[in-house]
Amino acid sequence: MKFSFKYVQLSILPFFFFACIAKGQSKSGGGQQIDLSGTWAFQVDSLDKGIADKWYRQKLEEKIKLPGSMTTNGKGDEVSVKTQWTAQIVDKSWYTKDEYAKYRQPGNIKIPFWLQPVKHYVGAAWYQKTINIPAFWKDKLIQLFIERSHWETTVWIDDVKIGMENSLGTAQVFDMGAKLTSGTHKITIRVDNRIKDINMGPNAHSVSDHTQTNWNGLIGDLKLVARPKVYLSDVQLYPDLKNNQVLVRVQLNNATGASKEVALDLTAVADQPGTPKLKPLTQKLVISEKEKTIEFVYPMGNNPLLWSEFHPNLYEMQVNLRSAKDAAPDRKNIIFGMREFKAKGSQFVLNNKPTFLRGTLDCAVFPKTGYPPTDVSSWKKIFETIKAYGLNHVRFHSWCPPEAAFTAADRLGLFVQVECSAWSNGYADALIGDGLPLDKYIYAESERMVKAYGNHPSFVMMTYGNEPSGKNNTDYLVTFVKYWKMKDSRRMYTTAAGWPQNDASDYNNMPEPRIQGWGQGLSSIINKEAPKSDYDFTEIISKWKQPTVSHEIGQWCVYPDFKEIKKYDGILKPKNFEIFRDKLEQNGLSMLADSFFMATGKLQSLCYKADIEAALRTPGFGGFQLLGLSDFPGQGTALVGVLDAFWEPKPYMSAKEFNRFCDPLVLLARLPKMVYTNNEELNVPLEVSNFGDAPLKNAVISWSMTSESGAKLFNGSFKTETIALGNAIRLGTIKQALAAVKTPQRVILSTTVANRTNTWDIFVYPNVLPETPKNVLVTQILDAKAIKALNDGGKVLLTLKKGSVKTDMGGDVKIGFSTIFWNTAWTSSQPPTTMGILCNPKHPALANFPTQYHSNWQWWDAMTHSNAIKLNAVSDHMNPIVRVIDDWVTAQPLALVFECNVGKGKLVVSGIDLLSDRDKRPEARQLLYSLENYMNGSQFNPEKTIELAKIQGLYH
Repeated sequence: MKFSFKYVQLSILPFFFFACIAKGQSKSGGGQQIDLSGTWAFQVDSLDKGIADKWYRQKLEEKIKLPGSMTTNGKGDEVSVKTQWTAQIVDKSWYTKDEYAKYRQPGNIKIPFWLQPVKHYVGAAWYQKTINIPAFWKDKLIQLFIERSHWETTVWIDDVKIGMENSLGTAQVFDMGAKLTSGTHKITIRVDNRIKDINMGPNAHSVSDHTQTNWNGLIGDLKLVARPKVYLSDVQLYPDLKNNQVLVRVQLNNATGASKEVALDLTAVADQPGTPKLKPLTQKLVISEKEKTIEFVYPMGNNPLLWSEFHPNLYEMQVNLRSAKDAAPDRKNIIFGMREFKAKGSQFVLNNKPTFLRGTLDCAVFPKTGYPPTDVSSWKKIFETIKAYGLNHVRFHSWCPPEAAFTAADRLGLFVQVECSAWSNGYADALIGDGLPLDKYIYAESERMVKAYGNHPSFVMMTYGNEPSGKNNTDYLVTFVKYWKMKDSRRMYTTAAGWPQNDASDYNNMPEPRIQGWGQGLSSIINKEAPKSDYDFTEIISKWKQPTVSHEIGQWCVYPDFKEIKKYDGILKPKNFEIFRDKLEQNGLSMLADSFFMATGKLQSLCYKADIEAALRTPGFGGFQLLGLSDFPGQGTALVGVLDAFWEPKPYMSAKEFNRFCDPLVLLARLPKMVYTNNEELNVPLEVSNFGDAPLKNAVISWSMTSESGAKLFNGSFKTETIALGNAIRLGTIKQALAAVKTPQRVILSTTVANRTNTWDIFVYPNVLPETPKNVLVTQILDAKAIKALNDGGKVLLTLKKGSVKTDMGGDVKIGFSTIFWNTAWTSSQPPTTMGILCNPKHPALANFPTQYHSNWQWWDAMTHSNAIKLNAVSDHMNPIVRVIDDWVTAQPLALVFECNVGKGKLVVSGIDLLSDRDKRPEARQLLYSLENYMNGSQFNPEKTIELAKIQGLYH
C-alpha cells in the first residue's frame, strides 16, 4: 500500500507564499503527513447496528473512493415516494395529485421540489482503511485531519475509540496522541448524517436536500499528521491599523508532561514585490502547562499595505516554534490582511473609507457533486464571476464554506458573511434560545469557525444563521452577539439574517428595504405604484442607528431554460425541469419555451435594476444581499438568478449590462415617472453612488436621449470639481421639453461619467391622437348593439373591465406587472403568478404602441388594469396578439389581447380595460388607438372563427 509523505518547509520566498495561498490560509509544518485519499473499505449501516456489533473490529465488505460521498460513489437508495428527505416540503401536491401520478412510478420518479440526487441515504455509514505508521513517527503526536465530514463523525484506531466530532463548518481533527506505535493499524470512521438531538433545522443549507443535499462522506484533505509534542495549537492575528502593528495570540500545547524551553520566531512577508522587508521577531519562553496562551505585538512598519476591495494586499505570518530536543520545529504559515471593518453611523467603513455591500447569497448549490469544492481555483472562478457582475460581498446562507473559499475571497477583495450552519425555522425541536442542544452547538460551532478562519481578512461578518424562531430567540441572540463583540473585534456581528433587529448588533440584516416583500403580492412598490425611480428607503432605515443590509432582496424568477438540462452531468439531475417541460408540451406551448425564457429574463433584469438602484439611491444605507445572483434550485424551484446553478451566465443579461446599475460607481436618475406625453417637460435629478477606490476629480457628466433606432434626440452635460465617496450625491437636473418627440416611442436616457454609463427606458406618447374612422365599435360588453355589428359583418373591440372575467376563464389568474417572486410553491401562490408578456413587436396591431417582445415599463398600466384570458377556454391552438406568460408549474396558455372572427364580423378581445380613466392613462389611450388603427386597416384578417357564446362565456 502506497502513502505520500509531505514535508512543509519554512521559506520567505514569494514562490512559497503564493503556493500557500493557493492551497489554503494556514498550513501546519514541523512534521510529516500521510495522504489517506484513495480507496477505502465501506459498509452502509442502515439498521444502525454497527456500534453494537463492533464493526470497527470487522473487515468492511464494499469499496469507496475518498474524498467523496456515498452519492458520488453510486451508493445509497433509489429515490422513491418513501424517501425521507432532509428538507421541508411546503407544497406536497406531488404526493397526491393525479397530474403527478406518472412521476411517482418506480423507474420514472421525478420530483419538483429540488434537484434530484441519483442516490439518497440518511443514516450511519462506515469507512475503513489500513495504514502504516513509520518508525520515525515514534514519540510524535499524530492527528487525523478530515477537512469536511458530513457530519457526525466517530473514529476508531484498531479497537480504540478516539472520539466524535460534529462540526459542519470546519475541519474535524482527531488527536491520536503519542501512543500509536509504528506498523500496521486500521482506521475506522463512522459518519452519520441524520439530524438527531442537535437540530439546526432541516432547511439549513448545511444539511438540507434543498441545495447541496444531505450527503454522507468525507471530502477535501484527508490525512494523518505527525507533530512534535510541543506544538502550535492556534495562532490568531489582530491587525491594529492605528498603531501599524498586529497583536499575535499564540496557543501552545505541551504533551511532554514536563517543563520545556521554547522559542517562537515570527516573520511577516508581503505578497507585493518591492515591499520593504519586515524584521523577524523572536520570543523565548518556558511552557510547563499542558496549554499556554501568550500575546505579543508584531510591528508592521510605518506604511503597511492595507487589504481592501480594490487592493487585496496580503501578508503571510510565518510562525516557527523551536524546542531544544525536537529535531524539527512546528510551523504555521498564516495569510492575513491589514484591514479594519466597522460601522460609522449607518454605513460601513473599511480602513476608514465608506463602503457599500453589494452582495449575493451562496446557498450551497453544487449540482455536480452535491457538496462544496475544497480547492481555491473552483472558488476563485465563482468569485471572479460575482465580481464581474459588480458585487463585492457574499453571504453564506446557514452554512460555512471550506477554507478555500476564504482564501479565494482574500485574494479577490470580497467581503464574506458566514453563519453557524443553522436555520431554526419553526420546528419544535429546531428552535433557538429555548434550551435545546442547538443553543450550545451554535457557540461551539462559532468558536470552531473563528479559530479556523478568523485570520482571513475577507471574513468580515458573522451571525448565528437564518430567520430564527423560538420564544426566547431574541435574548439568546443578543447574548450571542455581545459575547462575540467582546471576544473578537475583527468582524461585525448581528443577531441573525432576517430578524430580530436589536441595538446590540453591529449591523442589521433586515428584509424591509426592498421593492417586493414576502407576502406583499400586488401591494408592493413595483406592482402597486406607477413606474418611477425617485423613491428610496430612507424612511425605513431611519429608525435604526446601525448600518442596514437588506435581507434577500430580489427573488425575481425567470422561466426554466430547458436547454440547461444537458449541463447536469453530475449526481444531481433536473427532474423538476423535466416535469415543467412536460407540462408546457402537454399544453401545446413547447415551441415557446425559449421565448418564455428570454422574455421573462428581460423582465427579471428590469426588476433587479429597480431593486438595486433603489438601494443605491438611499443615503446612509449599508448594502443589500440578493437572493440571488444565481439560481436556487430548491424550495419548489426558485429560478431567481441571472446566472444558472453553475454560476454561468444566462443569455439575456451580460455582466457588462448588469454592472451598469451594480458596481462601485453607478449613475442614478430620479425619474418621477417612466411614461410621458409630448406636452410635458422631463425634470430628472441625476445622482451618483460612488463607493470606488477614491473620489473623482474634475468629473464631466454627460447625458443624452436617443430613439430606439439610435437617433440622438437631446443631450447635455454637467461639471463638478469632485465626486466624493458616498451616495445620494447630486450632480444636476435634466430639464428637457418633449415637444419634439412627435411619434410614440421608447426613448433611452443615457448618462455617463468616468467611462461609466447607465441607461433608463422611458416612453413618450403624443398628447393628442389623430381621429380614427368610426368603423370599430368599442365596448366593454357584447350587448345587443355589439352583437348586431358582428352579425352584420362589422368590427368590434371588446375591452373587458378588470375583474369581469369568469374564474374558470382566467379570472383566477393572479396577474401583475412583475415576474413571480421566489416561486408559487413556497409562497402559497403569492401574486403575481404570471411572468409578464410575450408578443411579436412587429405585429401590425402594435404598430402605434412601440414595444419589445417582453414587458417593459409601458406595460405596467396594462398589467394592473387587466384580466388574463385562458386561451384554451376559448379555442385550441390560438396565437394571441399579446400573450401572458403563466407560472411554469401550471403553464397555461394565457392572453391579454387576441383576435377572431365571430359570425360575419371581426372581433378583438382585450383583457385590458382600455376605457376606464383613460384620460389619466396615456398608455391605455395609445394602445387603444393602435388597436383601432389596426382594425380599420386591411391587415385585420383573423384566422380563427369562434362562436359568439364562447366569447360571451368569458365574462360576467
